[in-house]
Amino acid sequence: MDLAGFDISGARAAIDKCVETVTIARAAGVKVIFFQNGWDAGYVEAGGPGSPNWHKSNALKTMRRKPELAGKLLAKGGWDYELVDALTPQPGDIRVPKPRYSGFFNSQFDSILRARGIRNLVFCGIATNVCVESTLRDGFHLEYFGIVLEDATHQAGPDFVQKAALYNIETFFGWVSSVADFRTAFAQIPPVSPQEG
Repeated sequence: MDLAGFDISGARAAIDKCVETVTIARAAGVKVIFFQNGWDAGYVEAGGPGSPNWHKSNALKTMRRKPELAGKLLAKGGWDYELVDALTPQPGDIRVPKPRYSGFFNSQFDSILRARGIRNLVFCGIATNVCVESTLRDGFHLEYFGIVLEDATHQAGPDFVQKAALYNIETFFGWVSSVADFRTAFAQIPPVSPQEG
């Protein structure tokens, strides 16, 4: 996102809170799912000029504006397709590749959730107003209950964008909470061994 001109200086704090959230979830036996946003090496999955994604994706626009970056942003297997080191999936975690902002679009996410009887989704990550909100909204329309942990997210854009995204989520599509509240909710549940999770 920084190569596309976004200030990501606040992302480190959100990543640290995501690590805390994932640790709490695993200890409570809650399934942890990671999304990876990106496309095939030829960018066919990204869509061409006939796709709104071609016009609005900041990665695609940046590569067109800076030809030296062509083929280097959000390509599966590339540096920015990978998860940050602090959030390395563990045995039992699930990775879901996604070609658009929403984790539900053209992915196995809905099937993964339904097969496990999961109806409640807790979101953390980057960017609140793009991928997090898009996935939570689509989940709302598919009858999932979505909660975003505001201190474990970071926006793409100025601070007011974060406030607007959280307002939209709280008012129309789901719930807003914090990592501390998430921890408290699971405090009374005995830890689950890795074999049980």
